[in-house]
Amino acid sequence: MPQPPTTPTDPHSHTGHDHASHGHATGGSPGGHSHSHSHGPAAPVSKHLRKVIAAVLIPFAAAVFVGMAVLWPGGAPAHERTGVGFDRQTQQGTVVALAKVDCKSVNASQVPPTGDTSTPEGREAQAAQTGECKKATVEVASGPDKGRAFFEIVQPGAPRQLEKGQEVVVAYAPDAPRDLQYSVVDVNRKLPLALLAGIFALAVVVVGRMRGVFALVALVVSFAILTLFILPAILQGSNPLLVAVIGASAIMLIALYMCHGLTARTSVAVLGTLVSLLLIGLLGSLFIDWAFLSGNTDDNTGLIHGLYPHIDMSGLLLAGVIIGSLGVLDDVTVTQTSAVWELHQADPAMGPRGLYRAAIRIGRDHIASVVNTLVLAYAGAALPLLLLFSIANSSMGSVANSELVAEEIVRTLVGSIGLVASVPVTTALAALVVSADRTGPSAAATVPQPARGGRGRRRKR
Repeated sequence: MPQPPTTPTDPHSHTGHDHASHGHATGGSPGGHSHSHSHGPAAPVSKHLRKVIAAVLIPFAAAVFVGMAVLWPGGAPAHERTGVGFDRQTQQGTVVALAKVDCKSVNASQVPPTGDTSTPEGREAQAAQTGECKKATVEVASGPDKGRAFFEIVQPGAPRQLEKGQEVVVAYAPDAPRDLQYSVVDVNRKLPLALLAGIFALAVVVVGRMRGVFALVALVVSFAILTLFILPAILQGSNPLLVAVIGASAIMLIALYMCHGLTARTSVAVLGTLVSLLLIGLLGSLFIDWAFLSGNTDDNTGLIHGLYPHIDMSGLLLAGVIIGSLGVLDDVTVTQTSAVWELHQADPAMGPRGLYRAAIRIGRDHIASVVNTLVLAYAGAALPLLLLFSIANSSMGSVANSELVAEEIVRTLVGSIGLVASVPVTTALAALVVSADRTGPSAAATVPQPARGGRGRRRKR
């Protein structure tokens, strides 16, 4: 529909009006205009080009979902609980009473401390003999023993303190003596976590609207694939790398097309993400083997290896690298593809080289911020470990050489290389696709387009 001319503004300012006034050019994507990343809808590409993209992606998507069907685990394998760590029976409980008692009276049977308070154990042992403790009465709130009460002694130096009325998680050891069958292992955090998740979902929907709704649905699907396919399949003995590649590819296909629509722009982002994931898999496999990283570095991985010795722990490490890199890769590839499409719409006369040069300048800024974000995210997760090395006055060489830190270094650098590579790869693919379409059937023959002037003129609205 023709619009009255306005004062010329920034060359990219037309996109917001395109989003509102030309919504009919979306090509039937979910939510009308939900397929673009951050701008208005892209002009549809030619039928020939859509066939070329489909010829590449349809076999890949078919292979992914056939692989899921073949490797589908049908649930995690059953095993007898060890009662160690997370592998123990738990029930809900409530602290119904709390009384102050003398620590010495409730810990009289314990071995007196040696006097060495330089270690946390020594300080806790001393506090257990000389301080004022709390005696909590806890009532079991779920399970066959619902209503049963037991006592829990809380020492003054314990990191977890209890309060009356507090909901807790209790461990149940059926083989222990009756008085020792139940013990408090954690507090119940379901309410604050659920409230925080609700605030997050509300913020996404309020700001993102229909796009936000589709993003939340895609997030639920991603978690479903992770918990129903990837984790049980690994526990059943399937190759962790193969499971991770198939599962990550399924998440990528569903999330990208659900959030951004079934368009050529999204398909190019999918191809760029796929190439980058393959690069991350190859580099990760090479350097995990070369650095002799076992993937069995803490109590949790040790427990997994003890329960399921057939699981390839180094393969599990590589699977984690691939899945962990996927989320950031999606953002980079979609942004770069959108940048190329918007540049092409702003200046249709620009060739593939010009489009690549202009979009890669945007990509360089994205690389700098994303790589820094990834490194800081891993450093933040490993901060307690880094503090321990700092307290021990260890040299940077010895810290980096330890397997715990070497795993994070390999994970960070392999993921960062994949992210860096995704920018030129996706930009080049998008520039070639959108430029090749200029010689094919005109999009304007199918969908009316706003009038365009020469290279130096603004689009009229």
